[in-house]
Amino acid sequence: MPDLGPHAAFIWAAYGVTLVAVVALVVVIVSDDRRQRRLIAELERQGLTRRSAKAATAKAATAKTSTAKPAASAKPKSAPVKTPRARKPKA
Repeated sequence: MPDLGPHAAFIWAAYGVTLVAVVALVVVIVSDDRRQRRLIAELERQGLTRRSAKAATAKAATAKTSTAKPAASAKPKSAPVKTPRARKPKA
């Protein structure tokens, strides 16, 4: 064991508090992950799906059906946003 001098108790206490905090964070993260996964599974059993799953399914379906690029007019473009100009002060 290294010689920690007169501050050994403080140093060991700091290590202990840090260890407890890290373990507590790991426990909270793991338990929250499990809870979220159970919630997602329950919602999927009820028929709700995630948006990311829909996008992946749609992307895979379009990749299988056509290899050509969509026409330029297939996706409507939004009008450019006009920003107000600063007014010049009247003299």
